[in-house]
Amino acid sequence: MIRLRATIKLMPILAAACIFAACSAGDGKPSIPKITVIDDTDSHPGEPDVSVENIVHLDNAEIMDWVDENTIIVAKENEALDKMSLAELADSYPRSLYLYDLDTRHYTLLQERENSNLGSAVLSPDKKNLIYSEYSLGDPVYSVMNMDTLDSFRLTGGEIGSAVSAKWADSETIIGVAFSGGAYTASLDGQGKAFDKLDEKGLYIVQKIGETLYYNTQYDASLKALNLVTLEKTSLNLDNVIDVLPSPDGRQILVLQASGSRTTLLLCNINGDIDRTIAVGRELSGISWSPDQRIIAYGMRGDASGGTVKGLYLYDLLTNRSTRIAVDVEPVTTAWSPSGEQFVYTEWNAKPYRSGIVEINFSLQR
Repeated sequence: MIRLRATIKLMPILAAACIFAACSAGDGKPSIPKITVIDDTDSHPGEPDVSVENIVHLDNAEIMDWVDENTIIVAKENEALDKMSLAELADSYPRSLYLYDLDTRHYTLLQERENSNLGSAVLSPDKKNLIYSEYSLGDPVYSVMNMDTLDSFRLTGGEIGSAVSAKWADSETIIGVAFSGGAYTASLDGQGKAFDKLDEKGLYIVQKIGETLYYNTQYDASLKALNLVTLEKTSLNLDNVIDVLPSPDGRQILVLQASGSRTTLLLCNINGDIDRTIAVGRELSGISWSPDQRIIAYGMRGDASGGTVKGLYLYDLLTNRSTRIAVDVEPVTTAWSPSGEQFVYTEWNAKPYRSGIVEINFSLQR
């Protein structure tokens, strides 16, 4: 089994809740979370030392999420089914969902559909249910599957019509944008309805974090927040936003901005106040938080010395340093294991998907 080992040689560090302690301002509003480090020797961190010990590749497979430390969810071509019937896809088999055991390297079929590619699989926070997409050509259809029974239902019909996006608001509720342009919610019994607390149309981002809904539209890409208790709307003064990624504890957000040929990743508090810039490049992708909120993974394509540089990076919030751990990689997704001891990425560049399971030695030296 491939492990990502995080070895702190200089100082003990508190668990996730203590690493990022939210400090309250005098007016009662949350201020930028500060990084709290316990140092028994009163010494200070030195230079980070990050090295890749091993990368194991899974060719033609897309890694999507973690069931546990030994099991991942992947999508790959299913040769037990007939090839796709559409002429444009006639040379390929349908892509099905599988469980992959890192110890035995064995695939177990999880879900399949004739003439359809399955993907975009994301487990609920309690890992009891799975959102996944189903597509051939055109827009995908989203479904929800019970991981125990493997029964599933589509996010279609009724007030939803069909879903453009689907995310977990919590372990029992899905939220997203409907084809009508408004927001919707759906429960695990398959019942979906329009989200009546937000009357905006042409929505692009819909992200629920605690009692706040972050959103923007296709016509106005500035990020806004809706307090779901008071129904007060607030502009966060962040323009050209194309994605919002909440931290595991919901006290911080990563904001991805795109303007022209420049893409910027920002760390902000829940009010949209900017703490720091994580990365700037032509393209940024595959962004994810480590479970302890210390490390941010991302892929970047940029320009340097008249050429194109692309790679996979880990940004350490404790040391404010970014380290490239793989070159010539363009990840579309990255994912951390529940303990944060393992790390995977998937890349695709007009070729079959290719995934990597990375073994890293990360340390702080005096």
